[in-house]
Amino acid sequence: MAIKKSKLLDKINANLSATGMPLRTTDARLWLRNNLKSLVVDQRAMLKDRKRMATRIFPGKMYFFNYDPKLKETLPYYDRFPLVIPIERYPDGFLGINLHYLPIKYRIILLDKLYNTLNNEKYDETTKLRVNYTLLSGTSRFKEFQPCLKRYLSSHLKSRLVEIEPNSWETAIFLPVERFVGKSAAAVQRESVRDISHYNQSEENK
Repeated sequence: MAIKKSKLLDKINANLSATGMPLRTTDARLWLRNNLKSLVVDQRAMLKDRKRMATRIFPGKMYFFNYDPKLKETLPYYDRFPLVIPIERYPDGFLGINLHYLPIKYRIILLDKLYNTLNNEKYDETTKLRVNYTLLSGTSRFKEFQPCLKRYLSSHLKSRLVEIEPNSWETAIFLPVERFVGKSAAAVQRESVRDISHYNQSEENK
């Protein structure tokens, strides 16, 4: 199944809406998993979607972009097409959660927890997550975020930012668009799950 047009998220959401299943429900998530797992996505087309182009990063929103790490020669692996929720901004970049480091099941778990921090439930341009590093690291409740935490330099962004509207967040997490270098996505995600499991064990032993 291949869709190459830039309005990919709109098409998927329209197809899901036609089923009558409300967003953010178990049935809708099952539909997304079954219908998107074999999808072939043209990332370049997604990055040309003028409707979603952003000029700056806002914490608590969600973005796609191309990235070329400064220290890529020494990294064991990295994702060239991150799906990131920024949580802190810096003069030279930002800190964010790249959801691609988690398998789908864990992306859903983490996003459900993050939904509890929403500033409103309109799921429109005014909606954002009220998250920061202090909040996420201060409790074991958000433990799934830890293997996803990455620092991004603005000078190493290799494309424009594509902002994902809140009503498309769930669609975005199901898209098979991660582009890992150094290891397969499956291997990276297994390692993330092991890290989360080790964190659970260390918390239990305190």
